[in-house]
Amino acid sequence: MNRRPLPLLLAAALAGLLALAGAGSAAAVPLVQRTTYTTIEGTGSTWSELIVQKWIADVDANGMKVVYTGGGSSKGRKDFAQSTNDFAISEIPYQGVDENGNADKSDRPYAYLPIVAGGTAFTYQLKIGNELVRNLRLSGETIAKIFTNQITNWNDPAIAEDNNGRTFPSLAITPVVRSDGSGTTAQFTTWMDAQYPSIWRPYFGHSGLTSYYPRKSGSRTVAQAGSDQVMNTVKGFAGNGTIGYVEYSYPVNANYPVVKVLNKAGYFVEPTQYNTAVALTKAKINPSTLTQELDGVYVNPDPRAYPISSYSYMVIPTSATDARMTTAKRQTLADFVYYSLCAGQTSAGSYGYSPLPLNLVQAGFDQVAKLKKADPEVNLTDRDVRSCNNPTFDGTNLSHNVLADKAPQPAACDKVGAGPCGTETGTNKPSTDDTGTPGAADPDAPAAADADGGAGAGADDAGSGPGVGADGPAAEVDPETGLPAADSAVPTDAAGAAVYANPTLVSARPGDQRPFGVLAVLQLFALVLVPGLVVAVLHRRRGGRP
Repeated sequence: MNRRPLPLLLAAALAGLLALAGAGSAAAVPLVQRTTYTTIEGTGSTWSELIVQKWIADVDANGMKVVYTGGGSSKGRKDFAQSTNDFAISEIPYQGVDENGNADKSDRPYAYLPIVAGGTAFTYQLKIGNELVRNLRLSGETIAKIFTNQITNWNDPAIAEDNNGRTFPSLAITPVVRSDGSGTTAQFTTWMDAQYPSIWRPYFGHSGLTSYYPRKSGSRTVAQAGSDQVMNTVKGFAGNGTIGYVEYSYPVNANYPVVKVLNKAGYFVEPTQYNTAVALTKAKINPSTLTQELDGVYVNPDPRAYPISSYSYMVIPTSATDARMTTAKRQTLADFVYYSLCAGQTSAGSYGYSPLPLNLVQAGFDQVAKLKKADPEVNLTDRDVRSCNNPTFDGTNLSHNVLADKAPQPAACDKVGAGPCGTETGTNKPSTDDTGTPGAADPDAPAAADADGGAGAGADDAGSGPGVGADGPAAEVDPETGLPAADSAVPTDAAGAAVYANPTLVSARPGDQRPFGVLAVLQLFALVLVPGLVVAVLHRRRGGRP
């Protein structure tokens, strides 16, 4: 065989591999078109920090460098007003004047946009002997009295009543609150002020919310800075008897129990992504600022609703003359927000949050458009809410909230006068009536059937649920929602899978991303290894002569 054509064959292989890699590249555009990013910095909420840090790690591979430091919502708003950050995150908007008479406003032009939803949870450490109680239930009134020092021992009759007569040891209660200016505190105290004013206002001294939780001299209440420190205190070695408030993601990630809170329908529920999504269907949104009005959420009559549900805001700069902002910063901020509102929402549920519904995502898109208005060089092409891979979206009806409809009904044992359920809390899964397998519930499975054959929720007594006829057998129940089949409106494809919007997020313009897969490996091989082989073969055939 004639070996002379070998170099030519290698050269042809090089050309073929380059062509193959080029043809398979999703972008296949010159690198000069790549978006220019730069580092942006944010501060504020620890309520939403866990999911924000997840998003930051996700976009790092795309060249976006985002630095976020907690410190509390009050700090974030203050830093923004003083132009020491590029964005802030807060659970409440600027108040004008805070509860201490200090200014809480910004002369730096800004816009609010929703970032993530979730539930304010009450995590606790309560042991019977050496066994941690993982299925505690409390009414809102009992919670308010605990955090205003009116109920001070775990053997209080009110706690036993909430738990259907179950009693707990004589153990002093130690409430753990936030020491810093906290949006979590603001959300919690807003709820107490709206729902239990006769309990909260005498303790606080007047009406309204506060970001700085008041502590009374002589009480056992302790304060910690940041949600992580509240969580660490509760689950710590000396934490028996403690109870604190944090976003649900903290106990979920710590594998620690949370209180099931009594809702308006008479069920004790925890703030899973499903129960939060259902609750927030009653939120009212101020169309000009996107701030939230939650009175309807607190009293949502749906048996699945978690009453202390809300969402967090990002504060972004909108002035064309903002001293901190450049085109690269605005572009980085815009693309980070787009990722967070779309593909980033798919991570929310597993982290203990709840994905934003369509109206809030669309409103967020509208707010980000103000970055381009401030700087026409910001590129916002190929951005469409219909391309968002968001778990709440329905591809055939964008006004339909898939997650809220998919939410399973509560178990019969979660109703007042029944239970408590034996399943563990803090697992990010719903309860079932099966007391023998704590924590074994599947979040996409229906609640267990009750004694009368129902789905375990929504009826007038603890023994029957939706789909149970007055005198006959249960109607067919949707296997995913736990609702009667006729009530299930989740669209499906031919295979029976739920239909969402286009699953491919338009998260990048041409050149924004480069997949590093098989084709990329072939391209590297072609560019680096093949030329070296050509030189080696030529060198050998010349007998080592240069």
